[in-house]
Amino acid sequence: MKKAILCVILCFSLTASGCAADSRILEDLGMVQTTSYDLLPDGMLSITASIPMADPEASAKREVLTVVAENTKNGRIKMSRETQLILVSGQIRNALYGLSMAKKGIYRYMDTLIRDPSISPELKISIVEGNAGELLRKDYDQHPRTGKYIDHLLEKESSWQTIPRVTILSFLRDLFDDGIDPITPILKDIGNSIKINGIALFQDDRYVAKIPADDTMIFAFLKGSFKEGEINVDLSENGDKKEYAMLSSLVSGRKLKVSYHNQQIKVRCEIKIMCSILEFLGDLEISNEQDRNKLERRISDKLTRKADSMIALLKQHKVDSLGLGSAVRNKIGYANWKKMNWREEFPHVEVENKIKVVIKDFGEVR
Repeated sequence: MKKAILCVILCFSLTASGCAADSRILEDLGMVQTTSYDLLPDGMLSITASIPMADPEASAKREVLTVVAENTKNGRIKMSRETQLILVSGQIRNALYGLSMAKKGIYRYMDTLIRDPSISPELKISIVEGNAGELLRKDYDQHPRTGKYIDHLLEKESSWQTIPRVTILSFLRDLFDDGIDPITPILKDIGNSIKINGIALFQDDRYVAKIPADDTMIFAFLKGSFKEGEINVDLSENGDKKEYAMLSSLVSGRKLKVSYHNQQIKVRCEIKIMCSILEFLGDLEISNEQDRNKLERRISDKLTRKADSMIALLKQHKVDSLGLGSAVRNKIGYANWKKMNWREEFPHVEVENKIKVVIKDFGEVR
């Protein structure tokens, strides 16, 4: 009996001491949540890391470190010298790249993130319109932890299809696939908050253009099929009074049809959108079937014209951010594809967009 009691006491002591050791270790760790990279005019890197404080008695919610270094690895060493915490990367959620770096190319600066086995492939990648370090260092009154604020903002917006959810895995996958170019969300500091300011378009790993925030849902329609989301469609014409339709509960399906004849490529993009109307400002009576059908056609035509303009933008900058090249490659065969320079061919490909909107619900009021 005494031996049994002794064993229980010994096990309890080991468990208690283990918990105490873990507690001390946790308080000693600096778990980087968000990091940013900016390219300085002299070629040096400005690197910032945001670290939530694990100590509940700490007055500050986070510790922010900024260093200037020749490369990311040296930057990590310099950061370690400036804090009493042991820096670890296993909890990093977001990597932000300043516009100056994005225009030069960001792949070479991803080396540390790619090679570190503790970093999740689900690490999110974003571009900051301006200086990424300044945005990350700034404290926003309603959001004590800027890194957490950014993470929740990106998750929420991607769930509503207003921006793509871009991880280091998906960025690298698109970078090394010759049938599609990478994209990332764009963040911008607007004073008291941070906003999603569009989608960055890359040629290889260099930022070359952006899709404005108001047009990101058009990009989502062209990019692929999805459920959930909403869009405000401006149906006003020149000189006419304002007319708007707010569409919600979007269910969008995309089909690509590729034809290849006499070395001429044509891509037909057929998109069907099922939706509900949350609000309509105009002269049509949407409870009337004829008026509702007319509204469907007007919205379809408007979205199709916007899609055509977006394709023209992509062709202008020679970026296939929609992955049309992947569909073409599957159609014409790998041998013909390898003979083709898709970046140069893409601006000459005929792309026909056809968007059909179906209003499945228009509210309870009849």
